[in-house]
Amino acid sequence: MKNIIIAVALALAPFIAVNAFAQSSGEADPAGAKSIAVKPATAAEKAEAKAKRKAEGAAAAREDSRSAKMSRQHDGVAHTTTQAQRKAAAKARKAKAQDALKKGQITSGER
Repeated sequence: MKNIIIAVALALAPFIAVNAFAQSSGEADPAGAKSIAVKPATAAEKAEAKAKRKAEGAAAAREDSRSAKMSRQHDGVAHTTTQAQRKAAAKARKAKAQDALKKGQITSGER
């Protein structure tokens, strides 16, 4: 039993040792750990950049608004009909269907 445990321990030792030595000491690389020093933007620079972005956004919104108006101009207008017109149209459709039913053009439905 001791021989098996010793053999397994010796077989697994290289795997454990590789992981142990591969870990660093936890310190960051001094050369690559820091970013390039950048001077902070002043309030005037920030305001200038904000005004530029605002102008670009307003121009884009204005262009979008124009294209929306153009598409709405070409849309059809809803037709308004009176109740009498709707009833007359329904009566005409019903009469046409009854006539077709009597002639045998409509095979389904009650006779």
